[in-house]
Amino acid sequence: MAKWLYNLGKWSFRRRKTALIGTIAVLVIAIAAGIGMGSNFSGDMSIPGTKSEKAQKMLAEAFGTSSEGGGTITLIYKAPEGETLESESVKQLIQTTEQEVAKDGEVASIASPFDSGSLSPDKRIGYSTVTYKVAADEVTEESIDHVRSAVETVNDKGLQTELGGSVALSELEIGGISEVIGIAVAFLILVLTFGSFVAAGLPILTAVIGLAIGMMLIFVGSHFTAIPSFSLSLASMLGLAVGIDYGLFILSRFRQNLNEGMERAEAAAMANATAGSAVVFAGLTVIIALLGLTVTGIPFLGAMGISAAVTVFAAVIVSLISIPALLGATKKLFLPKAGKIESDTHPNGRQADESNRWGRFVTKYPLPVLIVCVLLLGLVSLPALHIHTGLPNNGTKSTDTTERRGYDLLSEGFGPGFNGPLIIVAKSDSDVVDPAAAIGEATAGLSELPNVSSVTPPQSNASGDTAILTLLPGTDPLDTETSELVKQIRQQADSIHEKTHVELMVTGSTAVDIDISDMLNQALPKFAGLIAGLAFILLAIVFRSILIPIKAVVGYLLTLTATLGFIVFVIQDGNMASLFGIPEAAPVLNFLPVLVAGILFGLAMDYEVFLVSAMREKYSHSKHPKKAILYGLKTNGKVVFAAGLIMVTVFASFIFAEDSIIKSMGLALAVGILFDAFIVRLTLVPAIMALLGKSAWYFPKWLDRILPKIDIEGEAFQHDKRTTSTDQRRIS
Repeated sequence: MAKWLYNLGKWSFRRRKTALIGTIAVLVIAIAAGIGMGSNFSGDMSIPGTKSEKAQKMLAEAFGTSSEGGGTITLIYKAPEGETLESESVKQLIQTTEQEVAKDGEVASIASPFDSGSLSPDKRIGYSTVTYKVAADEVTEESIDHVRSAVETVNDKGLQTELGGSVALSELEIGGISEVIGIAVAFLILVLTFGSFVAAGLPILTAVIGLAIGMMLIFVGSHFTAIPSFSLSLASMLGLAVGIDYGLFILSRFRQNLNEGMERAEAAAMANATAGSAVVFAGLTVIIALLGLTVTGIPFLGAMGISAAVTVFAAVIVSLISIPALLGATKKLFLPKAGKIESDTHPNGRQADESNRWGRFVTKYPLPVLIVCVLLLGLVSLPALHIHTGLPNNGTKSTDTTERRGYDLLSEGFGPGFNGPLIIVAKSDSDVVDPAAAIGEATAGLSELPNVSSVTPPQSNASGDTAILTLLPGTDPLDTETSELVKQIRQQADSIHEKTHVELMVTGSTAVDIDISDMLNQALPKFAGLIAGLAFILLAIVFRSILIPIKAVVGYLLTLTATLGFIVFVIQDGNMASLFGIPEAAPVLNFLPVLVAGILFGLAMDYEVFLVSAMREKYSHSKHPKKAILYGLKTNGKVVFAAGLIMVTVFASFIFAEDSIIKSMGLALAVGILFDAFIVRLTLVPAIMALLGKSAWYFPKWLDRILPKIDIEGEAFQHDKRTTSTDQRRIS
């Protein structure tokens, strides 16, 4: 592969116009296709085979209804002080608002609080339900704006009116302030790294091009498969971060090659062959980790992984083709000054210093460094022991949003469980003589369960063998007590069926979210174990060592648990929440642990490979373990430092997003990379290797013979090139 990348780099450098025009042409075609076709993202986050999904199917079969239905917007009212919603002036305002909303031709019906009885016991809070002719995700922005306009008018007249329902009232923002902040800070880091504005701009430029191509491909793909809308944010985070990092890796090697005396075309080609090989390996590792999300059996999570993998793939390809071409177009970039070409020895004959202060400190005190790192990561991991996951709802949004204010009004008027009712489906067996009596007996005890606020009477279908009930919990949908109530009903269902021959099932949005969270929590240990095993095999093949892969896997697991612990500490427990703009303590996003496990694996292996490959290269020549560690930290350590800082910055910029899903993903990935790059890879890894000494590189000979060899830094190719160059000099 190194030879192929060398030829690609030299071709791109020499035929830079062709390479750049080709890249721009692909970008233009992708943008034309993406914008031309538009997007067709899905809001479906269901998981096949859950208990709640089975109950929904039973409900649809019994009552002939679909789980889709028309989208709804709820108009939630609160009467002014001293009045009720039944006061004549207030009632007139509500009816006028409903009449205005009904002018939209897309409205199918409006259920008034006075006709449907949707008034609180004190008559001060109530709601109208606006049902549309199309599904929730198909309700147009014009219809939403029409409702907002009607609500603003009535609010100005003194009647507090907020919005809720199944229709998303605010679109997920892709692009904007988050990416701008991330790119700006990344640019400053690159300027400090390279000391050149032009050089700093190259990785930014190629990353943006790769990201744009990847995003447009996702737009096109959304027409052929179900992709969640927030997949774009994850793809944007990763595509931008890895794109900048991969450009940084190749540019750093190019500068190193120049300083060793190579001419520019050769330096660019060799950078593509060596650092480019590492980029390909790193990119494939991230892509494999993302595609690995499909093995969880959770469709929306797999779609997120595939979408992000597309942007990472685009970042790799654009970096390998465009960076050498841009280096050819910027001829004065990185030109070493006379007398500044580096060599292995000083002019006085002494060996050049191949260490830095950090490397000397870590290798001098490896045991204390190891203990501090493990204790720190272990301490941060502790909150993960009481992690509670769920899906964010309107109650987790900022009080600046109408959805949150409406959510709070419904809780105030009807109780906290009103925002997440449980739908109980009771179906009698075919041999039951009196289904109605059996269903009544089976459901009689529901109201006596702890944490039950109310239960509606059973409503039977036409055949009378199935009934539906609405149960209101006494707690919020995201409360652990609500989850316990769902589990308790299901646990009692078997004994109730045995006694009454009636099957009880629980569904509804709250039960669906609980089932999704449970399945994701069950998938996490299996998924983390799978990729940890993959990491061990992969690194054993690459570094021809047993202990280095074990150390890498342990470091990855420490990073993962510390990241989850920090997220629980901030998001779930509410500590430092205001610092990160988190409006309300809430359960951790249910798919976040699995997502973070996959992404951190890929990114952690990037830094592990880039750092340890330099150590391996030095050790293979010197057979001196400490010198190898010092060399790796000095040469590739500073690149890993800059790359990690850039990635943390890009991910952290998404914390400024309004959407809680994007905010939590950005925070988790920023903290995860912070722990992994700076504590694990640049501190813990060299400390452990210093303690292990030569044993770190032990590899059984029989295993070395049977395992394939992967040359990720193009060592064999470099050796062949040096040999050829030496032979040519001898002949001349």
